[in-house]
This record gives sequence, structure tokens and C-alpha cells, in this order.
Amino acid sequence: MNIIIAGDGKVGSMLTRQLSSEGHDITVIDSNSKVLESSVERYDVISVHGNCASMSVLQQAGVRDADLLIAATSEDEVNLLCCTTAHAMNQKLHTIARIRNPEYTDQIYRMRDIFGLSMVINPENQAATEIERLLKYPGFLRRDTFAKGRTEIVELRVDAGSKLCNVRLTDLRNIVKCQVLVCAAIRDGNAVAPKGDFVLREGDRIFVTALSQNLTTLLKNLGLLTRRIRSVTLCGGGRISYYLVKRLNKSGITARIIEKDLARCQELCELLPGTEIIHGDISEQDLLENEGIVKTDALVTLTGLDELNMIVSLYANAQNVPLVITKLGHTGNRSVIDSLSLGSVICPRELVCSNIVRYVRAMENQTGAALSVHAIADGQAEAMEFLVDDTTHYCGRPLKEIRLKPNVLLVSISHGATTEIANGESAFAKGDTVVVVTNGREVIRQLNDIFA
Repeated sequence: MNIIIAGDGKVGSMLTRQLSSEGHDITVIDSNSKVLESSVERYDVISVHGNCASMSVLQQAGVRDADLLIAATSEDEVNLLCCTTAHAMNQKLHTIARIRNPEYTDQIYRMRDIFGLSMVINPENQAATEIERLLKYPGFLRRDTFAKGRTEIVELRVDAGSKLCNVRLTDLRNIVKCQVLVCAAIRDGNAVAPKGDFVLREGDRIFVTALSQNLTTLLKNLGLLTRRIRSVTLCGGGRISYYLVKRLNKSGITARIIEKDLARCQELCELLPGTEIIHGDISEQDLLENEGIVKTDALVTLTGLDELNMIVSLYANAQNVPLVITKLGHTGNRSVIDSLSLGSVICPRELVCSNIVRYVRAMENQTGAALSVHAIADGQAEAMEFLVDDTTHYCGRPLKEIRLKPNVLLVSISHGATTEIANGESAFAKGDTVVVVTNGREVIRQLNDIFA
């Protein structure tokens, strides 16, 4: 497909890398020529220097022949104008805009047809959603949901003294007392597709498929089930904190925000009445001690500085705060991150890119496209949900009789309201949904692509 990416920042750069690697023709627009030079050097893309909301620049980028435009500049208004202008120049064009300001949420929804928007992405809101899910099930590093919430792939770390240490996967069910499937593991920074004889070691991170109803049982039998989170301290008063507090209030969880900027504190007091807003610098240990950080059930570091978030999270873990969540804008050196006690790590741009990639694949193949796509194992593997239809091969055949491609694993099958973790006797039929995990380099665009 011909795809235009307007804005070559963090999100734009990640999308350029991902989508160009999948064989799409990418044109990147940015007003910074040095940034464009870097993208052209690293990827096989065309660059256009200029204002992406300008008709002449869009014309130069080939908007009339494009299939999709993704507006991901740092300015919401520019993204909106870019999509509106591009759609006026090409009525068949799909457009995706990154809109971060909560003030625009309602009108964007009401006026999406006027703006010519196919999809709106909000990194901060998506990050807040993910953090809320982790707060509801402390013990997991990450959760991805499939089959309308009935199946989950959760990430766990094998720590020293863990019940998982030195356990062979064939013996795992004897410990967790429920049906699970380890679909991927990270060892020494590399993703592997573990088989039954794989022995878990300290430092491994594993990705476990389980029914949502079994998550509590899983945590309990691993000794990871802690008391319910009732109070959360948020370090940093940005947009993620705003969206998160709105969600936590509905869940009955008390949140307080520590913010360095006085003007932002005053703004948050107006936006979030009833929420405790503390004016202070979280880089000062005295503040952390005086505000009783060690007594909070959970601490989430959400400042705009990765280094500060990491330092405060390390301090909180050293003080035995039950749950720590760290927001990072850059997760490139994952081996270093894994060596630190940062708790769960959230990267907003990775969440956004995953959603956009799913949309692109759905555009490519309207019939049989994935219902959802989640990058797992530090982006080295993908979990995808597909609908079984008339074109799907091997309907009704037990999985033990079906040959799948290397590095592909079918992990769960949903028959209507009933979901099962897949085994050799399992079979799928028309109307079912299946979850597939792949850590191969080949892109799986439709369900039939998994078969050998």
C-alpha cells in the first residue's frame, strides 16, 4: 500500500520502521530536514520536506494516489487539518490522526466525518487504559486481552525464589493449578518459542495464555496475589495522569498526583476536583519520604523524563512499594531495562503503533484480516486474533493433525461464549475466533497464512 506518514517524531519513526519492513511504500513528511535525512538513511522511504497540512506539500507527497495517511505530528490542530485537507484531495483516502488534547475528545467523535477521520489515536489515553488494567491485577507486568475479554496473554518475570524457577514447562500446570500455555519467553533479550522441555530460569520473562477467569487462580498459586490496590501515587501531572485519574475514580481507587509545575497543579485542581494534587519535585528524596511514598499501594512514574522515572521507580522498589509501573518513551535497549527493578514498563508509542499496524493489515485484506494485533515479547512476537470463516482451511480437524508454519502457535479457540486453551484435541469451526502467536519474521495477514 501507499502510505503517507506526516510527522517523523517518536511515533512516526516507529511506524516508518514497522510498515516499511512489511513491504509498504512509505512517504514521510516533516518540517525538519535533518530528521528526514535520518529516516531516508535507515529505511527505504521517500521524504518530503514541508508543512504536512499544506495542499502543495501533500500533492508533492502523492496524496491523490495514497491509500492511507497517518498524521502524527506534535500538534493536534496540524494533524486534524492535515487529515481534513488530504481527505478533500482524495475522497478514498483513509486517515488516522493523533489527537492528545482531552478537550477535543467529544467534538472529534461528533465531527469525525467532517474532519474526514477514519481513526483517532491517543497515546496517553491508551497508556492510561493499560495502567488501569495492571492496577486491577497487580503481579502481571503486562496484560493483552482477546476474545471479548475471555482470553488474556499476561507477562510474568521469573524472579529469584519464584515458584517458577527451575520448573520444566510440562510441570507448570501442577504449580498453577489451572490450564495455561506459555506461548513465548524472553531469555537474555531474545524471544524463544518454548517447548515442553523448556526449563524456566531466574531472569526469564514469560508470556502466558490463560482464560480471564483463571487469572486470580494463577496469581494465587504463584504467590503473587497481593491485596487489592486502593491508593495510587502518580509522579507527574501530564495527560496520562489526567486520563488515569478519571478511570481510577470510577474503579474506586484513590489517586494523588505529584507535579513540579505550579501552574499545572492549579489546572489539575480544576480538572480533577476531589483529587489530591501535591506541588513538589519527585527528584528530591525528602519529598518522597515526607509524602509517605512507601505507604502507597502502587506508584506510577509518568514524568516526561525517562531517567527520572527510572530513578524514582528504583527507589520505590527498594522501599518495597507493592506495585511499581514505569512509563518510558524509549525502550530500545531492553536488556538494560530488564536488568533494573522498574516493575511494569509502559511505552505509549508502542501501544499506538500496535493499533495502527492492525488497522493497516485490516485495510490490506478486508476478508480474513486480524480482529486484533498485539506486539509482545519486546516486539519480537505478535499475538493476533482471527475469525474462522468459509475460506479457513482444516475446519473441524483436531490441531494434532494440522501442520503449522515454524514459530507459529495457536493458543486459544473461542466457540461462541465458551473459550478454551488450545491442545492437540482442540478443533475450530466456522464462526469461532482463534488467537495465534508468531515470533517468525513472516507477516501473518490472514488465518490461512499460519498453515504449513
